[in-house]
Amino acid sequence: MSTPRIGFTCSKHFGGFPCSHRQWNHPGHCSYVHGYSRSFTFWFSSKELDQYGFVVDFSRLRPLEEKLREQFDHTFLVNVDDPLLLQWEELHTKGALDLRVMQNVGMESSAELVWQWANSFLLEKDKGRSCCWMAEARENEKNSACFKSIPDWYEVD
Repeated sequence: MSTPRIGFTCSKHFGGFPCSHRQWNHPGHCSYVHGYSRSFTFWFSSKELDQYGFVVDFSRLRPLEEKLREQFDHTFLVNVDDPLLLQWEELHTKGALDLRVMQNVGMESSAELVWQWANSFLLEKDKGRSCCWMAEARENEKNSACFKSIPDWYEVD
């Protein structure tokens, strides 16, 4: 895996987010409600280190971890176009599940979503000094998907 020419890099892993989902339009068993304990790994880069000598101070990533927990910890994920959405919303209202509606619950789209979250956070906190250039969304030890891109606001040498 090659990294962009943007200086120092580091990564941070967050795990233990059990949730369930379904890909309603899949022709196979993925159309059924099923679950995984999702985890996420972020790769960060910066041309210069911060005042403490870090690309990203991991202790400052708690808001990102909280956002991951809010979205993926003991939740039920469905696509915005799921034909059973009204029923899922009713079950949510009744307290039977903790519903999260997404454009796409798949791991590829989840990787892109959390990449966006990480970069929004870094732009606000570091004012463009660092960025997330790749995010991995893992559903188990065998299956994962990555989204890799340099945000438009980050200046690459």
